[in-house]
Amino acid sequence: MVLAHHDGIKLFRSSLPYINAHRGKTFVLMFGGEAIEQSNFANIIHDIALLASLGVRLVLVHGARPQIDERVNLRGIEGRFHDDIRITDKQTLECVKDAAGSVRSHVEALLTMGLPNSPMHGAHIRVCTGNLVVAKPMGVRGGIDYENTGLVRRIDTTGINDHLNDGSIVLLSPMGYSTTGEVFNLSHEDVATQAAIALKADKIIVFSKDDGIRHNDGKLLRTIERPQLEELVFKNEIETEHTVLSALTTSVAAGIPRAHCISYETDGALLQELFTRDGAGSLVLEHHYEQLRGATIEDVGGIINLIKPLEESGALVKRSRERLENEINQFIIIVRDGMIIACAALYLYPEESKAELACVVTHPDYRGKNRAERILDEVKQRALDAGINTLFVLTTLTAHWFLEHGFRAADLGELPQAKKELYNFQRKSKIFTLEL
Repeated sequence: MVLAHHDGIKLFRSSLPYINAHRGKTFVLMFGGEAIEQSNFANIIHDIALLASLGVRLVLVHGARPQIDERVNLRGIEGRFHDDIRITDKQTLECVKDAAGSVRSHVEALLTMGLPNSPMHGAHIRVCTGNLVVAKPMGVRGGIDYENTGLVRRIDTTGINDHLNDGSIVLLSPMGYSTTGEVFNLSHEDVATQAAIALKADKIIVFSKDDGIRHNDGKLLRTIERPQLEELVFKNEIETEHTVLSALTTSVAAGIPRAHCISYETDGALLQELFTRDGAGSLVLEHHYEQLRGATIEDVGGIINLIKPLEESGALVKRSRERLENEINQFIIIVRDGMIIACAALYLYPEESKAELACVVTHPDYRGKNRAERILDEVKQRALDAGINTLFVLTTLTAHWFLEHGFRAADLGELPQAKKELYNFQRKSKIFTLEL
């Protein structure tokens, strides 16, 4: 019990930087009708309420496809689709309005609930909806008339921001209204991405049946750049559903800094993704001008220039050019406009399922932008892929940074035998480990 209490305090403290970073930011959360039918959805609502109480500006966009399908079937209407897009005739439109209205009311009720002894007690959350999405007809495409199926023409950013500035959560349904008074059935993916883009949101968070973006081989892609993701999608190497991938890539391509994909079935995935270092799902980034990659022999000179000042100050052990050339495959670097601005090395000790993280350096002009964190994430993933269970690091000056990122103090006995024999007692480096 004492241990659990200590872990809870430690977790809360470690989340404080994220709480400060997210306060006042605008997040768009997208979830389909499938998520709403999950038993975990009530927990998602509780977590959304927590985000609102922490000062995050929230726009929720819900879907309703299974709920629409249910009403279409009950009324004996033939559901028609082309390219997985619903053709919305007048009868189907009534089902859309019924389903979307029912889902919206359900979400509003959950966000309003404030029973004693419940996570929502005392929340006093205001939820605002309305004609905030202006739509246009999809029209006739390839000889197919989509009738009352539409696309987003414009997002009422002024109206949404007014509600957000008042401290309300904005809830958007998959319906839009035209200037001529018509109602259109929209995809919630289109509403979510266009809302995020128009509002210049800081994040879009997409709930999926999966726990993130998964490669066909089953590997969870924790962090991936948009061009790389689009290439994998083009090669049909990604399992995640199309609507999720489209929302993620479209948003990032249009300038949204971060797009997250998390599971709607996993309790606490939203909070874990936003308030812990490792997250819970997948993060999609753009990075037009910075590339994270493995080093090659051509990068030796750039690494020398980067680490030389720290070697001269004694913060790093000196490495000869010959040693760097021999060990270049162990290095990971970040390159910006042709210049190496960050690096780290990973040395494996597979017999003991351990690996050393070494030579973690960021150029002084480029610190404070999470570049070292990006490299650490890549190092951890490569270590896991190699079957490593424990990372260790030896440092003399940056102990606090490793502690902040989940490492714990260790002693010499926890090092691999080969590393113990090379330990420099005059240097007196401190030892830290991280369980993967």
